[in-house]
This record gives sequence, structure tokens and C-alpha cells, in this order.
Amino acid sequence: MKKISYINSKTALMAFVFGLGLFSCQTDKLNPVPQTTLSDKVVFSSPARITQMVEGMYSSVKSGNFLGGRYLIYNDVRADQFLNRLTNGVTGLQTWNYTLVESSNEVNTLWNAAYAAINQCNVFLKGMTDNAASFAPPTFPATYSTTAAQYVAEAKFLRALSYFCLLQLYAKPYVNSIGADPGLPLRLQAESNSSNNALARSSVAEVYSQILSDLDAAETDLPTNYSTDLLNTTRVHANTVISLKTRVKLAMADYAGVITEANKIVPVSAPFTAKSGVANQLQASFTSVFAPPQTTKESVFSLPFTSTDQPGTQNQLAYYYLPSASGGNGEYTVNGSGIVSNVTSWPLTDSRRSQITTSGGAQYLAKFPTPSPWTDKAPVMRWSEVLLNLAEARARTNAGVDAQAVALLNAVHKRSDATTTFAPLTQAELINNIMTERTIEFLGEGLRSIDLMRQNATIPAKGSVSAVPSGDPNYVWPIPSGELSTNPLMTRN
Repeated sequence: MKKISYINSKTALMAFVFGLGLFSCQTDKLNPVPQTTLSDKVVFSSPARITQMVEGMYSSVKSGNFLGGRYLIYNDVRADQFLNRLTNGVTGLQTWNYTLVESSNEVNTLWNAAYAAINQCNVFLKGMTDNAASFAPPTFPATYSTTAAQYVAEAKFLRALSYFCLLQLYAKPYVNSIGADPGLPLRLQAESNSSNNALARSSVAEVYSQILSDLDAAETDLPTNYSTDLLNTTRVHANTVISLKTRVKLAMADYAGVITEANKIVPVSAPFTAKSGVANQLQASFTSVFAPPQTTKESVFSLPFTSTDQPGTQNQLAYYYLPSASGGNGEYTVNGSGIVSNVTSWPLTDSRRSQITTSGGAQYLAKFPTPSPWTDKAPVMRWSEVLLNLAEARARTNAGVDAQAVALLNAVHKRSDATTTFAPLTQAELINNIMTERTIEFLGEGLRSIDLMRQNATIPAKGSVSAVPSGDPNYVWPIPSGELSTNPLMTRN
């Protein structure tokens, strides 16, 4: 398998096909096929060009305005564990203090980036279907059908991931009405112009159904592993899909579904190393997970960057969280009244406290340690989350204190704090222990707001910002003004 580099300069072909841009603005009859235009038959005419299309899908998803930075940051800073320091309107201030409106930059930019990624996937899926008959020798190897099926599976995974991310910000939680609330325009066609802009919102349940349909289809055609740690971390494989399904089903409060999916790869007892595919496992040291090159087997899926392929200005994780003394911009400090101050739930002996650094009297997150050129990978899913997803699902499903849930919880906690062993006495205490563990373990990884909202829980107050209950209009983001102005069937939140 050819290694995909993800470097934007190596995906220049996408400039010709972005949004199914398989058309020309030139009408000169002496030049009917402009040099800057490629037909779909040309784009899909060789294995190398199709590989470039795959690169383009990953590059679109890892845009700094989407999963390469901003999406994770918004989901953390809108919750309660970070305080805004610089009141910079460009770096998420309105998200942090709940003053977003339909015309806000972050509301429009993230929506556009996510739907651009979705359309890249739709373009690719259509092209693969339309040109399938030509994937034959001598241009293509005789075994290319297997490669084509894998690429299609990757596209479906990335589309599903993108839709899931959009739901977490722009729609009410599934549990609010068991999915009956308005969700998203479910765009599944490759678009090259505005002719199909008019599309009503599908329900939250319908969007989740499409997400799971894509993931189920993807699971069967993906490889179980790749040849290097880098590829196993940054390229979608079977365990990646199963892991994401545990997150999706947890968001739907489908705890039985979480258990079914997790049981495919999580053993019944410690050390909880994946029993199939990539040997995903907890690392002995928490800090090693985030130390460059960030390709341990705990990283189920991350999005990579290089010195020539960065997330873009003011999108980088380290830029937001590292203090200036460490090369960041210190846009957000850790909330001193939040989990970091709770030495009972987060003991001082816990090695994860090393991710908190003090500078100028304030506390900052140092989980993403690399300043310019900002090459930290953006974490999408870690193995510790899969274990805690299963633990929570079992804890909420089984009355009393579920023994496996306790074992999973202790496996995650004790690798950072060997002095503490959880022995909850009630189901409620176990669930509380797990939710607190998630707050600590995934600080700065974009899960805090999602964890609160999937329970329809109030987002706690922070600093000068009041608590936001689930019935508050600000609980979900407004629909972007750009979408409202171009889609006559779109409705407001």
C-alpha cells in the first residue's frame, strides 16, 4: 500500500476537483478542454490519481477550521474547564462566552469546512462508482477491486465522522427527544454547483442512522492494520471504525450497542489490549502518548501535520493552550476552579498533572507540546476512550457495581496514578467516577462539551460566564447565516 503523506502540496489535484469541480469556466471553442480542468474519467484514470483523491479527503477533514484544530478547541472551551485570557474575537471568544449569532465567524467557517469535507467524500464515492468498470488491467492491477473497496470504506468513515461532529454543535442531543429534533441537511450527492442547495433538515435520528450505515459498511472493507505505526495511527482501519461506533452509540445513549461494538475488540480482562487488528492498548506512561511523534498504539486515529503542512494560522492546538513562555499564545488558561483544583478526584500523585504548567501565575495545558511549526497531531480517538466508553455503558446498563466497568476504569486511572484504586459502592458512584475520569483524561481533546450534552446536562458556569442549561437557546450553535441565505428549506435552531 502506498503511504499517504497528507501534505497539501501533494494533493494539488484536488484544486481541480474540489466540490466536483469537474467543469470549466472557459468557453473558448478553440480550447474546449482547458489545461486547468480534469474530467472525472481523467481523475479516476489511474491508481496514482485515485490515491491523490484519497489524500484530498483526509486533507479536507484535517482542515485547521475543522478536525485539525478548531472543532476540538470549540468543544472544550465552550464547556467549563478553560478560561479565556485574551478576549480575542478570532480565537473562539464567542464560543467560550455563549454570544454566538448566525453570522459569527466560527459558526459559518466550521460548517463550511465540514460540509466541504463531506462533499469531497461524496465526490470520491460517485467517481468510484461511475468509473468502477475501468479499474482493470493493464492500467490497474488485477487486485485493485480490494483497494477500491478499502478507499470507498475510508470515504464513508470520513463522511460519517464529519456528520457526527456537526451534530454535536448544530443540533440538540439525541436524548432530548430520542432523535426527533431537527438535525442537518443530509447531503449525500456530489455537488458541483448550487442547484441542489434547497434541502430540508433531516431529523437527528435520521442523521445518526446515516452515520451508522456508513460506519457499518466501512467496517467490512477496511484492513485490520497497516505496515507502520504512523499509518496505524493516521489511516482508518477496522478498529478505528469500531471505536468510533462506541462514541456514536454512547452519544445516542445506546448502551447495549456500545457494549456490542466494544466487545469486538476489547478483552474481558486486563490489560485490555485489542484482541483483533491493530494491537491498540494503553501506554504505560500517559505522557508518552503526546510526546512526538505521537504514534503509539493508544492513538486509534489522529490527524498529522508537518512543518510544510500545518493547521493554519490560529488553528493550532498548542497555539491556544501553551503559554507564551513555551512558544504558544496562551489564548486559554485551565480553569483553576474546575477539575484541576479537585485534588480528591484528581490526586496530586496523578502523572497527568504534568500536562498542567504554570506560567505568570496562571495554569496552562501542555498536553500538546510542540510550538511553531505546530506539528502536534490532532487526536480524534484514543484507546482510553474506547475503554471508558465500554465502562460507562456497562455501568449504566447493569444494576449495582459492574465488575468489568470498575476494572476498565482502574486500568485507565492507575496507569497515571498507581496509588488510587476505585472501589465504588453504588452504581451512581461508579458512573460519577467514570465521568470524572473522562474529564481528566481527555482535557483539551474536544470531548468535554460532548460528554455534557449527550446527557442533556447543564454546562457548568465558569469565570464570568453563567451556566447553560439544556433548554437555553445557546445550548446548541445557531445555524449559519450562510446556509440560511442559500438554502430556502433550512430552518433556524
